[in-house]
Amino acid sequence: MVISRTFRDRWRPPLSLVIALVLCIMLLVPLAGIVFFRVYENQLIQTTEGELIAQSAAIAAITAQNLRTFGGQDLQLGPVATPQAPYSLEPLVSSTRRSTKEPGGAWTPQLPSLDLNKTPVMPARPDPIATDQEIHPAYEATGKAIEQVLRDTQKLTLAGFRVLDLNGVIIAGRDDTGLSLAHVAEVKRALAGSYSSALRERTVQNPQPIYSISRGTSVRVFVAQPILIDNKVAGVVYASRTPSNILREMFLKWDYVFWVLAFVLVATFVVGFIFARGIAGPIKALTQRSLKIGRGDRDALKPLAIHGNREIHALSTSMLDTSRKLFDRNDYINTFANHITHELKTPLTAIQGAAELLRDAGADLSDADRERFLSNILSDTQRASRLLNRLRDLARADSVEIGGACRLSDVLAETRSRFQSIAIEESADCELPLSAENARIVFENMIDNSIRHGADRISFTPEADDGGISVLVSDNGEGISAGNQDQIFDLFFTTRRASGGTGMGLGIIRALLKAHHATIEMVPQDRGAGFEIRFPNT
Repeated sequence: MVISRTFRDRWRPPLSLVIALVLCIMLLVPLAGIVFFRVYENQLIQTTEGELIAQSAAIAAITAQNLRTFGGQDLQLGPVATPQAPYSLEPLVSSTRRSTKEPGGAWTPQLPSLDLNKTPVMPARPDPIATDQEIHPAYEATGKAIEQVLRDTQKLTLAGFRVLDLNGVIIAGRDDTGLSLAHVAEVKRALAGSYSSALRERTVQNPQPIYSISRGTSVRVFVAQPILIDNKVAGVVYASRTPSNILREMFLKWDYVFWVLAFVLVATFVVGFIFARGIAGPIKALTQRSLKIGRGDRDALKPLAIHGNREIHALSTSMLDTSRKLFDRNDYINTFANHITHELKTPLTAIQGAAELLRDAGADLSDADRERFLSNILSDTQRASRLLNRLRDLARADSVEIGGACRLSDVLAETRSRFQSIAIEESADCELPLSAENARIVFENMIDNSIRHGADRISFTPEADDGGISVLVSDNGEGISAGNQDQIFDLFFTTRRASGGTGMGLGIIRALLKAHHATIEMVPQDRGAGFEIRFPNT
């Protein structure tokens, strides 16, 4: 049956793709600077408008002073100016620092109002047109008086200035004196008594492609500031200037821009190198190792050349250790299966042969032969049963519950009642880091081995040190010959096969102690056999 899978189950992005996406995101970070460009360009627009307001206000004040001088009481004035909302300085000036000379603590400054993202960009400014309006002599004289002021100001500020009379006719500025700008939208509002500003299109000669990322290069700021006398409109200061664009600012600070770009590129390379070296490479190598291990390649068990970070190192170490244990376990199972087959084959073969003789020649056999064959069958059956029981004990030792604690004296006291043919002694008492049941299995197997080798006394000598607890177990039996010392822990090795030995007692002991991270080693001594059991500190 085919089981349908979701897209998430069918496709998972490889780590290399994830890293590539992260690096692309890092490279896209500088594009966020475009947003900053927009904000910065808008700030440049408002800065330009603020400068034009300040310059226009100064020129308006000079013009008003000259008009009063040349016009006197008969000066013609326009409509009453629209009052501005006061701008309070209360949040900025504390009561303890405000000067008593301040006029009430409230002012009416003209703040910049243009916004590059909100203010519509109007077409280029219309050209001045001819008019039949005559210029009043006072305005004409004032225009001539401030003409040089406008030119000097323009040289320093690069702004264009025109001074208009109350009808919108140019009285000072450039060569278009006498023409009218009253038809221009921002001038109309200023002649009505309100400050006005506008963004208008600007034609760039030979525009560069890079200018496309900047709107500030294609606009010009226009400001129309009313000239007020006794709060009535006496004319307009019409100023304009191209704002400084961000490309120019970046060019002026090219060294900073270069180092920022260099930092971004180097940071991207470093992040990519760290990802590849610390994550992608080790994980890819670990994946290849796991596939080789799955195919049974033992050479893949060697450590990785590059582990990457701490977590991947722990993961690779754990996986390789687990794989190594599985290989060892597989070898153990194969060897164990071969031993079991060999050990059970002998009694089963003997039983089969005796049974066949009884079946084929049963009537011809004497009572003594029949009894001998039946005794052999019973003996081999009992040996097979003992082997199966010891196999069950070994399986329990391999899967024993780890943990617990017991006193050596308590375990030996319980064991004495089961082995009355041997003297069990202990030189001291101590606490062992395993349960009483598991300790009893270990000690009973050791006592049983001593009895089978002719011992009538066995002693337990515990000793504690900085490394842990050790227990020396020694008896006065026949001991172990030098030729057999290297094989005593091998499963099914026994020198007492005829008397029912299975050769699994020490194997059971070692397996159970290994589950508790303990060890057992033979200790040479003059008489009998000696073993040291060591429990390390945890």
